[in-house]
Amino acid sequence: MINKIQKDSPYFEFANKLLVKRELHSCNASMKIESIDFLNELKDFLFPHFSNKFYYSQEDVVSKLQLLERNLISLLKLTTEISENDLEKNANQFITKIPFVHDMLWEDAEAIYKGDPAAESVDEVILAYPGFMAILIYRLAHELYKIKVPIIPRILTEHAHQATGIDIHPGAEIDSPFFIDHGTGIVIGETTKIGKNVKVYQGVTLGALSVDKSLANIKRHPTIEDDVIIYSQAVILGGETVIGKNSIIGGNAWLTQSVPPNSVVYSKIEVKVRSNENYFNTMEFII
Repeated sequence: MINKIQKDSPYFEFANKLLVKRELHSCNASMKIESIDFLNELKDFLFPHFSNKFYYSQEDVVSKLQLLERNLISLLKLTTEISENDLEKNANQFITKIPFVHDMLWEDAEAIYKGDPAAESVDEVILAYPGFMAILIYRLAHELYKIKVPIIPRILTEHAHQATGIDIHPGAEIDSPFFIDHGTGIVIGETTKIGKNVKVYQGVTLGALSVDKSLANIKRHPTIEDDVIIYSQAVILGGETVIGKNSIIGGNAWLTQSVPPNSVVYSKIEVKVRSNENYFNTMEFII
């Protein structure tokens, strides 16, 4: 039999602390679940590839847009940080951007299809490419981020991160078309700016140099201009770092300074041929 807890038990102090935290941080699991449900609704609406739903008329499409707007209002209410007066305004602002986002995503899909010899169709890109899925979710989350919706944009992009291995902050500014090839391990920070027709391979980091929390509102991540290719495992850091247009950044490059347009940057690899005589040199076995 469990003994009755005494009032002076340390558990009462812990219980009080827990209740205060639950009051101050009232987000709950339903926000994450409903955010992802809303994302799936949007994917279903924008691309028949993810849907069993057929739209037979323009009226059907407009009705679905109106339903999405109502569902978004319900979702925004869960944040508790948006006033009642702003709920409808924010939802309407987001819905009016849907046609624009739709056009950008089709540009992205076309660019991936044309740029990847392994892609057999645009439909394959939309259905099967993790890079496209990460871009899709980022573009929707970015529109919510721009109208200052709290938490939900990060829930969406972290959902994409878990599903694809690609981590794009919703605050990044990425023009279209944008091509992510393979994609696993890519990190794109909050204040990154990426121009048109940029191609990024797996493992690339567009990150910040170490900065204090007080500098959160400054540009901390690099700018990538139009027509740049960044090969796998390249690391580009810093808010003042600009990669000029039409440049190529080779694999494993490490950059913390700008490069002019039309540059080719690569890390030099030295090849040494080992002889049998020094095969057991311990320096060769450092891991």
